[in-house]
Amino acid sequence: MKLLRIAIPLALALAGATSASAGASPQSDVTGHVYVNDNTAGVNTISAFDRHADGTLTPIAGSPFATDGAGTGKGIGSQGALQESSDGRYLLAVDAGSNQVSVLRILPHGELAHVGGGAVSSGGNEPVSIAVSGDLVYVANAGDGASNYTGFTLNPGGHLRPLAGSTVALPDGSSPGDVLFNGTGTSLVGVRVNTSLIDSFAVGSDGRLKAAPSSPTAAQGPGPFGSEFRPTDPAQLFVSNAHGGAEAGTVSAFAVSSDATLTSIGSSPFPDFQTAPCWVEISHDGNYLFTVNTASNSVSRYAIAPGGSLELLGSTPLDKAGAGAEDARLAPDGNTLWVVETGADALSALAVQGGALTALPGSTTTLPTGAAPFGVVVT
Repeated sequence: MKLLRIAIPLALALAGATSASAGASPQSDVTGHVYVNDNTAGVNTISAFDRHADGTLTPIAGSPFATDGAGTGKGIGSQGALQESSDGRYLLAVDAGSNQVSVLRILPHGELAHVGGGAVSSGGNEPVSIAVSGDLVYVANAGDGASNYTGFTLNPGGHLRPLAGSTVALPDGSSPGDVLFNGTGTSLVGVRVNTSLIDSFAVGSDGRLKAAPSSPTAAQGPGPFGSEFRPTDPAQLFVSNAHGGAEAGTVSAFAVSSDATLTSIGSSPFPDFQTAPCWVEISHDGNYLFTVNTASNSVSRYAIAPGGSLELLGSTPLDKAGAGAEDARLAPDGNTLWVVETGADALSALAVQGGALTALPGSTTTLPTGAAPFGVVVT
C-alpha cells in the first residue's frame, strides 16, 4: 500500500453528482453543506451538496465547481486535501495534477466562486495535504524531486502568498500523507508514510517552522498516516499506523511539548485489530477518536482518557464492499461522520452518538464522472 495509490474503478460514475438514494425530500431542512475534492484529471472539480437533517445530500446548483488547477484522475491517499479557511469564507483545495493550490469562495447558499488570480504553485510536486491556522497555511508536497512542506499566508480577499523561507525539504520517497496544525497554531506535524517518520515543528511568530530537537521522530508502527490533535488539548496528538499488516493496525498517542518534542502516552500504540487504519477524526468534545480502516472497510471507535490513552470500543463496518473508505470529517454539530469512499466514487454518512456509529440508510451519494476523490469538508 504505497500511499494507497490505487486504481479507481469508474463503473459507478455518473454524469454529474447525483444522490444514490431516492433523493432527499425538498422539504428537508438544509442544515449545512458537504464538499469533496474530486481530483478529476484535466480540470479539477469540487462537488458541493446541501446537507439535510435526515443525512441525505442534494447537489448544489452548478456542482461540481471547477478549481483553477488539475487533478490526477487517480487515487491519492492523504488526509486534508480539502480545507476550510479559519473564517469559514473559503475552501482551499490541492490540485495534485498541476502542482497547485486553489482557493474558492463559499457563497451564502453554499455555491463556490473563483477568487481572482487563479491557483498558485504549491511550492513542490504533487500537493496532497493542507493545514490552516488563521491566515497561515502549509502544504505537504509528496512528489519526488520537490517533496516538502511549504508555507503561505492567506489574505482577507482569499489570495495565497508564498511565505519566504518557509519551505522544509523532504527526501525523495518520504511520501508525506498529512500536515496539520494544533488548535492554537503553535505546533505543526507532518507524517512520512513510506519512511515511517513523524516531523514535528514549533511554529514561530513569523509563521516559519523550527523542528523539534528529536524531529523527525520514528513512528510507533509502519506507515504513519492520518493524524489529529485533540480539539480540547492542543498538546495531545494521535497518529494512525497503517502498514502493520492484516488486523494489525494501531493508533499512537503522543504528548507534544512547547518545543514540539513528541513523547509517547501510556501504552501507546493502541491496537485496532483491523487492517490499514488511515484517516483519523476526533469528536469535537475530545472524548472519542474514529479511524477509517481502508482495507477492512470499517471505522474503529476509541474512547480517549483525559491523559490521552485510548480504549478501543469496537469497529463499525461500512455498507459498500470494496468501497475503499478514505478521508472522514465530522459535521459541526458532531452528530454525523461523512466518509469518502474512493473505491466507489461516493460519499456516505454515519450517525454519531457518543462513541457509537450507525450507517444512515440512503445517505450514500455518487460523485461525478472521472472522480478519484480525496478530501472532505463539512459545514
